[in-house]
Amino acid sequence: MDRIIVKGFCKSAKIEEIREHEYVLTPGRYVGIEVVEDNVIPFDEKMENMTAELAELFAKSRHLEDEIRKNLGGIRYEF
Repeated sequence: MDRIIVKGFCKSAKIEEIREHEYVLTPGRYVGIEVVEDNVIPFDEKMENMTAELAELFAKSRHLEDEIRKNLGGIRYEF
């Protein structure tokens, strides 16, 4: 049976290799890392997009928190 190796995901290691690592099963020792092509989007543009998305998520979070407080107040459990 052939050994299957998918960098950064999985590997079928033989017991001899595990013994060489003194039976430590930390994945990085066996699977390595996947080669990932660098993204061509400039850092500043990425940060603008991510902070805009984060601001939207924070706004939704505040809205949901207000709704929860309102609903709890409706059943006399205010805090």
